[in-house]
Amino acid sequence: MSCHVCGQLARRVEHSPLRCPRCNAPMHQRKPASVTTTWALLLASAILFVPANLLPMMTTSSLFGTQRDTIMSGVVFLWSSGSWPLAVVVFFASVMVPLLKMIALAWLNWTVQKRARGAPLQRTRLYRVVEFVGRWSMLDIYVITLLVALVNFRGLATIEAGPAAIAFGAVVVLTMFAAMSFDPRLIWDPATETPRDLRHD
Repeated sequence: MSCHVCGQLARRVEHSPLRCPRCNAPMHQRKPASVTTTWALLLASAILFVPANLLPMMTTSSLFGTQRDTIMSGVVFLWSSGSWPLAVVVFFASVMVPLLKMIALAWLNWTVQKRARGAPLQRTRLYRVVEFVGRWSMLDIYVITLLVALVNFRGLATIEAGPAAIAFGAVVVLTMFAAMSFDPRLIWDPATETPRDLRHD
């Protein structure tokens, strides 16, 4: 067994709790309650995904008035102003990536729960991709932070993060935790089971 804290390998002992010989962290053959924890985090992120896209992401106040922009209104503005490459990047990083990540994790969790045997290598690779791209979903938060610092520093206007920024940040964090709670080793368990084991389940 491999320690999830320091990576130390240790021999499994039957019917007794095992702790890492290097860092004393508890070691588990499988992550406890992996499926239910992943479902709970995915459900919470799916609920917060709605206000993250409907509520204002950024509020701009200047001498000309106040303007509130959602993610999609920002994408439309960038597209109509000729910055279509940036509009495509923002759309995929802020809308499609979190949505596809939730769909992929839900599908992986469902196949694990149903003990599906098909394509374990491809599903494992999909999980690695989901785990890797999760951090890039914070693009909107980074842009807002830079705009607030630059614009407020120059005194041209006031930019504040809207309520959607909190919901969007929560979606990203929850999906990252969902990816961390999912145990990809469960994908391979049905491949090692015999028909006798499946009848007992």
